[in-house]
Amino acid sequence: MNYLVKPYILVLAVQLSILPQTVQAQDEGFIYGKITMEDGDVYQGALRWGKEEVYWTDMFNASKTENSNLDYLSRRDIDELRYQKRGWDDRVTTWVSSNWSGRDRNFIHQFSCMFGEIKTIRPSRWDEVMVTLQDGTEIEVDGDGYNDIGNKIKVLDDEIGRIELSWNRIEEIEFRDTPKKLEEKFGDPLFGTVKTSIGEFTGFVQWDHDERVTTDKLDGDTYDGDVSIAFGKIKSIENRGSRSLVTLMSGRELELRGSNDVNSGNRGIIVTVAGLGRIDIPWRDFDSVEFVENPTNSGPAYSSFGKNRKLAGTVNTTNGDLKGEIIFDLDEAYDFEVLNGRDDDIEYVIPFGNIQEIKPRGYRSSEVTLRDGSSLRLERSQDVSEDNTGLLVFDGNEPTYVVWEEIERIQFD
Repeated sequence: MNYLVKPYILVLAVQLSILPQTVQAQDEGFIYGKITMEDGDVYQGALRWGKEEVYWTDMFNASKTENSNLDYLSRRDIDELRYQKRGWDDRVTTWVSSNWSGRDRNFIHQFSCMFGEIKTIRPSRWDEVMVTLQDGTEIEVDGDGYNDIGNKIKVLDDEIGRIELSWNRIEEIEFRDTPKKLEEKFGDPLFGTVKTSIGEFTGFVQWDHDERVTTDKLDGDTYDGDVSIAFGKIKSIENRGSRSLVTLMSGRELELRGSNDVNSGNRGIIVTVAGLGRIDIPWRDFDSVEFVENPTNSGPAYSSFGKNRKLAGTVNTTNGDLKGEIIFDLDEAYDFEVLNGRDDDIEYVIPFGNIQEIKPRGYRSSEVTLRDGSSLRLERSQDVSEDNTGLLVFDGNEPTYVVWEEIERIQFD
């Protein structure tokens, strides 16, 4: 059953229209910065991670290298979590071996934040990286399972133009305020309304997890030959199962097939929506998208980020109420970090700053209420199910550890 509240769809569009002009005017939503190479060469301009991330609202993903929050747990708590995570090996009736330390891979989580939260990225040995946030917080991460570390970075240098830099020669990436008007950019934003099996979402669009600016191309076959069409020329795309009906801004229609851009091989359509987060829509739930021609909104500026707060609130448990700072799932401690969950096959990535409360609903799902009062029933994720490793609530000098099955409601301040 889908629990997306229908009035919420209208709120999303309104939120996007009333964002202050100071954070969405012209080109300020594109990633911009200075890259210093190991030999001292410097390049500055608009940045793009490979053929993907290009906006401050795009997600930087990596793996944390340790989890110091485990230090607050007893050995018994750890053993119970290992049982929950890894189970009993019936063949040898012993625990699966695991090191007792903050580097136990069972309890090390993904690190995700929007690029706008980051001040610098400094590659170090192997694929480890030191990420410094705008508030000075340092987090060591690595690229285990993620391509944001080790990927080539494209720079539209202010003097020499386009250059693609190899990750292994980068000394430091320093993010900076983007000029209101870039002399050169990777393209204009893809912005539009996506219709799905559960409703409509309006925001910035990523097609097939890759294409997200007007100069990116949609590939497909017609009866007369192959085509590669710049997204800036496309008005709408409609799902026709194993093919797509593509309507151009001119009104011309093409039926395309034979490419994962236009059939069930598509990896998903992502929409970034103000006040919510990112919605990843699989092909089977996608109906159509209609793009806005010549959008002037490139998203929040770099100066809009960096105001992160620690998670705090009230946790209602079966043993009473706790109030204080919260570490969620023994991992997320700040409001810029994200909660993951699914409504059927539609995946949500929601910054905690957009969440008002979370109520576990049985073992497999939770009801998530957003700041605007809208609710989602999410499942199939560690964050919202019995796989959650629990909360630390700092209601005094020492935190109280609360296992997931004892939580009735979490209300964030």
